Amino acid sequence: MERVYRLTISCPDRVGIVARVGQFFSGLGGWIVEANHYSDAATGRFFMRHCIRAESLPFEIDELRRRFAEIATEFDMDWHINDSGSAKKVILMASKGSHCLVDLLHRWHSQELMCDIPCVISNHDTLRSLVEWHGIPFFHVPVDKDNKAEHFRRVNAIVEEHKADTIVLARYMQILPPELCARYIGQVINIHHSFLPSFVGARPYHQAADRGVKLIGATCHYVTQELDAGPIIDQDVIRISHNDTVDDMVRLGKDVEKMVLARGVRSHLEDRVLLHGNKTIVF
Repeated sequence: MERVYRLTISCPDRVGIVARVGQFFSGLGGWIVEANHYSDAATGRFFMRHCIRAESLPFEIDELRRRFAEIATEFDMDWHINDSGSAKKVILMASKGSHCLVDLLHRWHSQELMCDIPCVISNHDTLRSLVEWHGIPFFHVPVDKDNKAEHFRRVNAIVEEHKADTIVLARYMQILPPELCARYIGQVINIHHSFLPSFVGARPYHQAADRGVKLIGATCHYVTQELDAGPIIDQDVIRISHNDTVDDMVRLGKDVEKMVLARGVRSHLEDRVLLHGNKTIVF
């Protein structure tokens, strides 16, 4: 796969941003192979994602960042430049359900998801053999319902030890405490088995069945301190009928869950997701 530098920008909208960035790279002989722009008229905010062939530039990423900083200051940019050749470290977390974890591990194993998975953390020991078959360390961190703080203290220590860039909750059935949510803003990805904002919280398929809905879905979102209310990265639905039982809905929903989570994680890994308040811009 071609190595590129991914530049993402969010800044106040004004004339000349695209031209200035384009002139900067063309002046260095930089070859832009992908360009995405979005102007939010309601907030006056501009968003950009460019991919530049790394080999087309005469220096490495640290020098690129140093030189680009002048433009970033001029336009008051929130910006990042990442190297596609440097894989992000992604820690997966799960409980007993295996479908999302299995799917992500398969995509990682087949190199569909370009990342490093330093470990998997679970509050149950059920999935150990599955994870270790892939050659990935497995940490069983039980939850004492009377002292959940100790569980999350250990989880945070593992995350820090492995220097994770991203945490993916692949049907991890515990609610992260506010301090962890605040520490890892824009880094924790969750899959909720509902088309949010409908049916927040536990047993959403049962809630949906009680309402007689004709569509069920799944939502991939960033975790925030407010339960199931973080910025949405991806969603999808599947049609059901009055003949479908709750068990049918769970079975059908699992297919949607793993697909939506995989798409959301891939978008995040490729720096396609830019936060915009409690929303996202996904290029």
